[in-house]
Formats: sequence, C-alpha cells, structure tokens
Amino acid sequence: MEVAEGMGMKTFAIGDIHGAYKAMMQCFERSKFDYKKDRLIVMGDVCDGYPEVRQCIDELLKIKHCDLVIGNHDMWALDWALRGDKPEIWTSQGGDRTMASYNGGPMPQAHIDFLKGGQLWIEREEQIFVHGGFNTDVLLKSHSAQALVWDRTLLDMAWKKHIVGRKCQLGKYKDIFVGHTTTELYNALQPIHVCNVWNIDTGAGWPGKLTIIDVDSKRYWQSNLTPDLYGGTPDTLTMAR
Repeated sequence: MEVAEGMGMKTFAIGDIHGAYKAMMQCFERSKFDYKKDRLIVMGDVCDGYPEVRQCIDELLKIKHCDLVIGNHDMWALDWALRGDKPEIWTSQGGDRTMASYNGGPMPQAHIDFLKGGQLWIEREEQIFVHGGFNTDVLLKSHSAQALVWDRTLLDMAWKKHIVGRKCQLGKYKDIFVGHTTTELYNALQPIHVCNVWNIDTGAGWPGKLTIIDVDSKRYWQSNLTPDLYGGTPDTLTMAR
C-alpha cells in the first residue's frame, strides 16, 4: 500500500519495539518526532518482550499518521486477543509479558484494531517497508503472509554480497527497510545498510537498542540499551517476578 504525504511531513521508521516503552519514548524525544505533523512507519513486533506493550500501543495511537507493518509477534498477540490462542512458541518468546501488560486480557478494541490494521508491506515512492523480507524476483502479492513476516534470506543475501565487496541492488526498490533480525547477529548495535537493504532492528527486544530513522536523510537516533532502562533483559525480568 502506498500513502500520499503532506507538505513538510517527515517520514520516520522505527524498529522492533518489543514492549520497550521507555526506549520508544527516548527515540521520539531524541528525533524530535512530531505526533501531529510527521509520519511514522512501525516496522513490526510492537508486542512481546519488555513489559509495556499496552503503553506502547496507547502511545502509538496518539500519532496522527502512524502505519504498522505487522510482525510475527504482533500476529501471535492478535491471535491471543481474538481467539485466546496461547501457543508455547509464543508465550516462551514474550507472549507471557504481553498478556501480563493487559492483566491477562482482554485487549482493548482500539489495540485490536491497531494490530488488525497492520499491513504486510508499505510502499513509499522508491522505498518498501516489510517486517521480514521477500523474494525480489517474485511479485509481492504472490508471497504468503508467513514469508513476508519471517523471511531472513533477503538480508542474508545482501550481507553476503556486501562482505565480498559487491555493489548491488536487490529488486526494483531504491531502499528496502526490514526489521525482524536483530543487527546484534552481525555484531552491530546500529542499523545495517547492505546493498539497498536497511535493517533497523537493533535489538530492543534483546540487550540492544531501539532505533528510529528519517527514511529520506537516513539520519537515525537510538535509545539507551534497553536492559539499562529496565534493569535487565526481558527474560531476567520474568525470572525476577
């Protein structure tokens, strides 16, 4: 989906938030994001991780121009909100903390609508935003939802071309923005730019940071390390309860 933008509007993308409300607020403050004027593209995985998912979505709902690219964790949380699904793969990866943020449920309808409104991809001029990735040789509409939220081969392919010094462009887009795969796996706490792929999941759901980026200038701002903000990683916080 492509959305027209107004005069003077800046467009920002924010990486995987994973319930880290304090980190999200630092990103907004440090980037001077304007809730009324600017546009925010949320790269998915708002849910599951640190204990403030409810506060995160409450805050995102205050933003006039906010678009969600849905992530795999958001899909799991939505399945719980709509049908009560609680698979172990979800609860063991932060789903328990998402439920706790809502005191076990139910999730408010406005939050359900926010997640239901999430898109598998967003197109903007010569840019595309997708949570996981996609096969650049195949039409986007031919991909399954699972492929778009889980794919890591696009980033891996771009990385392999980058480390051997090859300049490349994968597919037709000038910029491909993804989340889903923490840059910590590449020994980085900053966004990774390889070929025409930008990975802005800098590990906020792990021991990393949250990143917000101006998608035109490519200037970015980051939170403090999330364990420093919360006194530990999500797993250690759960164990301490």
